[in-house]
Amino acid sequence: MAQSMPKPGLRPFLPADAPMLAEIFRASIHELTADDYSESQQEAWAEAADDEEAWGKRLAGCLTLVATVSGSPVGFIALKGKDLVDLLYVHPAVAGQGVASTLYGAIEQLAKARGATQLTVDASDTARDFFLKQGFVPQQRNTVSLGDEWLGNTTMKKALAAPPEATRQ
Repeated sequence: MAQSMPKPGLRPFLPADAPMLAEIFRASIHELTADDYSESQQEAWAEAADDEEAWGKRLAGCLTLVATVSGSPVGFIALKGKDLVDLLYVHPAVAGQGVASTLYGAIEQLAKARGATQLTVDASDTARDFFLKQGFVPQQRNTVSLGDEWLGNTTMKKALAAPPEATRQ
């Protein structure tokens, strides 16, 4: 019987996290998306984290949460503005163990607190089923140019329940 992973902790992104989150991003792409994307597509996609300074600025420019197990980062999610899930990646070693769900649940609550009435994501073909399970509805197919490659993804939206009105007199 497999030992279950402890529930991950969540914390805000710190600038020093950028290199580790770039490694998680690359590992996730290379090890989890092979059924949906070619090797050259994966490489073009993973190159987004090659410029460490730009990568760190991208993460810092969003509300980015880091999931940790025993203090080590194992995944991350980034909310751009109040309603765009820009990035959601988990290390392949913990894929399917609830890390993405924990990250997503936290970011949805924070988006609601920021006044978002819906969330949008451009989900990779690999992540599409995950977002369907979270209640997202496909809106349109997209083709994205990365370097010399074209990658498909799906714009998906989820309506968020309005927060209960505080009854103040």
